[in-house]
Amino acid sequence: MVTLQAGDKAPAFKGKDQNGNVVSLADFKGKKVVLYFYPEDDTPTCTVQACNLRDNYGLLKQAGFEVLGVSPDEEKKHKKFEAKYNLPFTLLADPEHKIIDKYGVWDEKQLYGRKYMGILRTTFVLDEKGIIRKIFLRPKNKQHAEEIIAALQ
Repeated sequence: MVTLQAGDKAPAFKGKDQNGNVVSLADFKGKKVVLYFYPEDDTPTCTVQACNLRDNYGLLKQAGFEVLGVSPDEEKKHKKFEAKYNLPFTLLADPEHKIIDKYGVWDEKQLYGRKYMGILRTTFVLDEKGIIRKIFLRPKNKQHAEEIIAALQ
């Protein structure tokens, strides 16, 4: 369950991106960050969300945002997802749930009456000092970039 709130310091993390590079939150000090957690690469809803962020990446960059996606998928799967959809942002592999658990986005879900554990699709918007300014618990996947920009203007 997500227990972090707007105004909290974003938990520090390190993880490998789709290219095998180690990326940490500290790398983005002084920058605004859109940190979005999603269940799985190349699934319908995750693809819609990623492509919306891709299509509006220029607007997000213009507003001063860096974009980081996090899922439990491995680096190789992230690399294929990036290439297939020409994604211009960093995807962090978190198969061991180190980042996912720090942000509280792994919890029980339900689909067609079946309960299972999985990622709660969640986006954290961080300011230049690493403070959480906004949390989207149920992002509008087809308009996610637009809702991020609108909420912070």
